[in-house]
Amino acid sequence: MKKTADNTQIITGNYATALAAKLSRVQVVAAYPITPQSPATEALSQFVEKGELDAEYVRVESEHSALAVCIAASTVGARTFTATSANGLAYMCEQLHWAAGARLPIVLACVNRAMSAPWTVLNDQQDSISQRDTGWIQIYARNSQEILDSIIQAYKIAEKVYVPVMVCYDGYILSHTVMPVEVPNQEQVDRFLPPYKPHTVLDPSAPQNLNLVTLANPRRDARGVMCHGYMELRYLLQEALENTLETVVEVDREFGDVFGRSYGGTHWGYRLEDATLILMAMGSVATEATVAVDQLRQRGHRAGLLALRVYRPFPKQDVISATKEAELIVVFDKNISYGYEGATCSDLKAALYGNSIQVPVHNYIVGLGGRDVKARELADAAEGSLRWVEEGRPQKEVEWLNCHI
Repeated sequence: MKKTADNTQIITGNYATALAAKLSRVQVVAAYPITPQSPATEALSQFVEKGELDAEYVRVESEHSALAVCIAASTVGARTFTATSANGLAYMCEQLHWAAGARLPIVLACVNRAMSAPWTVLNDQQDSISQRDTGWIQIYARNSQEILDSIIQAYKIAEKVYVPVMVCYDGYILSHTVMPVEVPNQEQVDRFLPPYKPHTVLDPSAPQNLNLVTLANPRRDARGVMCHGYMELRYLLQEALENTLETVVEVDREFGDVFGRSYGGTHWGYRLEDATLILMAMGSVATEATVAVDQLRQRGHRAGLLALRVYRPFPKQDVISATKEAELIVVFDKNISYGYEGATCSDLKAALYGNSIQVPVHNYIVGLGGRDVKARELADAAEGSLRWVEEGRPQKEVEWLNCHI
């Protein structure tokens, strides 16, 4: 870590994560080490040991237990944090559902890593994408500054809507790469992020049971109060997630007012104003795609980038608005929904379906297991899709970029 005079620090994405949790005044941290997440929670343990962070650091025997500790602590009113990667996130799967179903505002940093087998510690986004249906908000960061800022924002979002948030960033590409990060002071963060007000209050004088076995239909409790059945509870979680998009935009705007930085809310764009060829991606691939857009512009194409920042809930209306002038959309997915196509591509098509936008959508699977992907290769792929459409073939099978089969 290197500090500069203007409160800018040269740090890794993992250290930015730890600083963000510290600045957010988390009260309970529970984590189990896994590459490439480990340095983030190691830094938090050092903050606690040195007395720089007034929090309980709970050492557990597994990722499943780490999230279980956060669930228990959040239920009794503590602001909690954990982080993991890949198979660790998969091991948390049961508890991911539990945290969302219990409407607990936990924040988790997912340092994206490819899933095994075969064993690898390198990067893609398969781990978080495979947990997209657990009821968590998912935010994807493009650099270390956005990692730090998004985690602070995540607490405010989660504690407004009582839904957990997963902040995702690419392993090694962001987690271990050093870059300048402007670190806010504690007073600024305190002004932006008020103390956590839990929606569950445990009082020994008024004992209660939480998250009991719930039957299919609504029924009265012991006091005669009509309580929701399972389906109503699922509806309310879905409703909360759908309404979260407004909260994300609002919180990002408030963050910009306090810190002078904002991230477009649900998405961000690059040279989209007159674009007819739109590239679409998330995370560090989107950053690389900005260079590909410049290269395509130099080749005479009106190219632009639509980058998703929030993947769940999916920002359907924002995507429709951003692509309404498109003549071709090329989606670069750092994941694969096995047996079909990239997950973001499927969601894009679903968003466009039934609207007036009738545009070819081509999908490229890129960067799985750490396979390098360069801006030039993204530009070449997009140009290849353009030729495909110009030849009168609007539909195209999914293509795996740089896959040597």
